[in-house]
Amino acid sequence: MTIPRPNWLSVLVLVALSGGAVAADPGAESGDDVAIRDVRVFDGQRMLPATTVLVRDGLIAQIGPKVAIPAGVPVVEGRGGTLLPGLIDAHTHSWGEARRDALRFGVTTELDMFTDHRLIGEARKDREGHARTDRADLWSAGTLVTAKGGHGTEYGMAIPTLDDPAQAEDFVRTRIGEGSDYIKLVVDDGAAYVGRPRIPTLSDASMQAAIAAAHRQKKLAIVHVAQAGDARKVIDAGADGLIHVYSDRVADQALVAEIKRRDAFVTPTLSVMATLSRSGEGARLAADPRIAPMLQPAQKDALGQTFPLPKDIDQHLPNALENVRRLHAAGVTLLAGTDAGNPGTTHGASQHAELALLVQAGLIPVEALRAATSAPAQRFGLSDRGRIAPGLRADLVLVDGDPGTDITATRAIRTVWKNGYSVARVAGTPAARVGVGAVELLRGGQPAPGWAASTDQIIGGHSQSKLAAGQGRDGGPAIEVAGEVVAGASSTWAGTILFPGAEPMAATDASGVRELVLRVRGDGRPLTLLVFSGADMHGRPGMQQVETGSDWREVKVPLASMANVDLTRLRGISLASATPGAFAFAIEAVELR
Repeated sequence: MTIPRPNWLSVLVLVALSGGAVAADPGAESGDDVAIRDVRVFDGQRMLPATTVLVRDGLIAQIGPKVAIPAGVPVVEGRGGTLLPGLIDAHTHSWGEARRDALRFGVTTELDMFTDHRLIGEARKDREGHARTDRADLWSAGTLVTAKGGHGTEYGMAIPTLDDPAQAEDFVRTRIGEGSDYIKLVVDDGAAYVGRPRIPTLSDASMQAAIAAAHRQKKLAIVHVAQAGDARKVIDAGADGLIHVYSDRVADQALVAEIKRRDAFVTPTLSVMATLSRSGEGARLAADPRIAPMLQPAQKDALGQTFPLPKDIDQHLPNALENVRRLHAAGVTLLAGTDAGNPGTTHGASQHAELALLVQAGLIPVEALRAATSAPAQRFGLSDRGRIAPGLRADLVLVDGDPGTDITATRAIRTVWKNGYSVARVAGTPAARVGVGAVELLRGGQPAPGWAASTDQIIGGHSQSKLAAGQGRDGGPAIEVAGEVVAGASSTWAGTILFPGAEPMAATDASGVRELVLRVRGDGRPLTLLVFSGADMHGRPGMQQVETGSDWREVKVPLASMANVDLTRLRGISLASATPGAFAFAIEAVELR
């Protein structure tokens, strides 16, 4: 999404996806052979009556009511349940625990729409293998195609931008060389959310050139749009799909007809539209007794969050639902995707809410199930998954009941299999704790994970900030922060932010901490230190002014007694300049006491 957010959401930390094996559920099969017997089957296209599915060596071997089960193959009784292909979320932003969270809720594949391209190589190795794993497979766009200062540049992570259509060919080739599985473009100036253009976006010429370049490289060109007018432009240019449904208004049938004529697909991301319109969908999902026990604390927290937007944005979900209804009636291919990583959503669980919203928009349950299985597999060329058929990967989900008549039955998960191995669905754990001690500043000559730049670009500003490794007073590690605060935004700032948890703004228990101590030096400009905490991410932060000079100065922040600070839910600590002009400061010896 491209929307105005407060200071603390101006940063996206893309954490490396870590590995790890997982033990089988107690009492379940421990290998990659299994037979699920006497079970209703949705095979990716249609519902089959009670049958048996035999899995051998992590692949689906046979399907049928009279399948002979070889001796020694564990048998799971499926009576009263439905076996589904592993779900595919066709729009995510995956970092940290995302892939583990997804798999726990039966999402065995995520199609990421913007992440650090350095993570793609490991993800490709994972998805090409058949080993036991506790993570969903991942495909990714890597670095998106956007304009200088456009959506995607506001997260404090330096990315290349496309500002000259003549550079489109090389730009796209470079993304593919980095590992991008498909090419994502952004055509969105933010007007859908605030009523007027507020950020740059790709020119028509650059957009057209990038789509053509992607096609010459045999890659899908998929586009983030928010407005119906932009949707028409990119469809006319040959875009293969829209990864949000336009929601600024209900579009006319001419646009729908053109999308259908060109055989483009649409991933509506109704879950994030629900957050925009404050429908409470995330909170209801978190309260569902079939979902709640398996949510991690950070997931529960995310589902309760909203975007800090004006009341008049509430029309986005109704508009989106009606636009989906019209697209469906015209026969346009719809894919189920959540935009997980945004407020009001979470990986895995939100796909079940997305299915229900698609049904609300007019799809019958079996059509919604196709949108989360065979349809994204077919459109993205994932030939080994999305269906239950001989020879395909045994990514499977067994649920109680019949989601062909009640789509919410997908939430009643009995067992998930990945590559034929059952997945241990571990219940939610207590919030991560942060103890006293030194805070890591550098790792491998770069700012350590958890540190990132923070600027006002997220709300349409033009300030810039860059972090670099530095040297402290006694030769120890330091982080150098430099950039420029540019006047013009409703609130201006640039600096850095520290996330104490594994994910951006995740609530972390720091109740054993009393104060923060650090040393700072700078150019004499005053800085503002903000402490974000509590149940509401949009709540007022704790605040302390920090003076700087050419000499290192020790700063003590009394966290335990600071107003508006809840250390049982510490989320982030930022230090930034708000004074227009160039700035520079450095920090060292950061310690929680």
